[in-house]
Amino acid sequence: MFDNLTERLSSTLKNISGRGRLTEDNIKETLREVRMALLEADVALPVVRDFVKRVKERAVGTEVSKSLTPGQEFIKIVQAELEAVMGESNEALDLASQPPAVILMAGLQGAGKTTSVGKLGKLLKERHKKKVLVVSADVYRPAAIKQLETLADDIGIDFFPSSPDQKPVVITESAIEHGKRKFYDVVIVDTAGRLHVDSEMMDEIIAVHQTANPVETLFVVDAMTGQDAANTAKAFNDALPLTGVILTKVDGDARGGAALSVRYITGKPIKFLGVGEKTDALEPFYPDRVASRILGMGDVLSLIEDLERNVDKEKAEKLAKKFKEKKGFDLEDFRGQLQQMKNMGGMMGMLDKLPGMSQLPGNVKDQVDDKVFVQMEAIINSMTAKERERPELIKGSRKKRIAAGSGTQVQDVNRLLKQFTQMQKMMKKMQKGGMKNMMRQMKGMMPGGGMFPGR
Repeated sequence: MFDNLTERLSSTLKNISGRGRLTEDNIKETLREVRMALLEADVALPVVRDFVKRVKERAVGTEVSKSLTPGQEFIKIVQAELEAVMGESNEALDLASQPPAVILMAGLQGAGKTTSVGKLGKLLKERHKKKVLVVSADVYRPAAIKQLETLADDIGIDFFPSSPDQKPVVITESAIEHGKRKFYDVVIVDTAGRLHVDSEMMDEIIAVHQTANPVETLFVVDAMTGQDAANTAKAFNDALPLTGVILTKVDGDARGGAALSVRYITGKPIKFLGVGEKTDALEPFYPDRVASRILGMGDVLSLIEDLERNVDKEKAEKLAKKFKEKKGFDLEDFRGQLQQMKNMGGMMGMLDKLPGMSQLPGNVKDQVDDKVFVQMEAIINSMTAKERERPELIKGSRKKRIAAGSGTQVQDVNRLLKQFTQMQKMMKKMQKGGMKNMMRQMKGMMPGGGMFPGR
């Protein structure tokens, strides 16, 4: 996420972080670099101008001169201003209304609106324990209604049926009435993608909005369109009273221009980030955490929340008990660890939130390929329960069968068994309490040390 911007800003600010004192000259040079980094990230020009001006005012003022470490103080100022540009703090959905609370989703075609409806429905159901109903008022795209129905079914939330021959206003009205009768907490209305210059389509969504009287009107926009995302959101906001923005496809956006421009240009908060294709890949937007990640400082709070949410506590307790009783670590345990990691967005999803990851060389990052872990799990899935429990049984003919069953080669099976043996040794050392030995073992499992297959 925002890799290019992180790389540029981290290297620029590293030059100034060790300075004993800051002068107008070295601040000027650094600010020029910061300005270039933001413009290259496709941040809107008014945002860049205001940001640089505010950092300069604070940096040449008393704040920095009184500090013992002016360079670090300067970075703190940059971080604080990044947060200010993006909105200071997380703004949650305001669902405090007489049920059902209606959420209306608007946006351009192809921005990921329908997928976001599903993701938001899942988030409200699982994290906020809400009874959610979703409905599609998109009567123009033939597959839109079916797409939402399939998504709702996969996620386990209720779907209100509609058809292309109905009027969007009628669909919306019927869904909300049904929501009231059946005591739903939230009704999410998916609308058709439209351009703000299409007056007929804009009149239609204004009519839908008047009918729905939503507590939240969210504009869904593709982060990869950069500052255009902010400009489109502003144009929609002129016609429709938006309450917030969902930025989608953030995982594919190496620049970050949209995240840094939307709040300033529209005055509306970013409420969620779409960070992947999976139905749980929707994160509440925290400006402080995103600013921290942009500056290469990681996002440990989100990582801890991911752990809290996704780690199967029962399995973790079982493994801890097994560990305490000095029982062996087998391939079933290894598979469990791989599955937990997958639930947290894979290895790259986790590493992305750790401090200092932006400084890792490109070749090391390339070695952390989540496909490798998918392959490992497929190999273990092809084994019998007895083989997982006793890997030493896996010899010639068994290896061939496992490779055929998992669509891999015998050398892939050999590689997995070698890595598992390394991990087993490390676990034994941990059981014996030899921390130094364990650290030495872990070093051998880091990129370049043999943990990642095919390298």
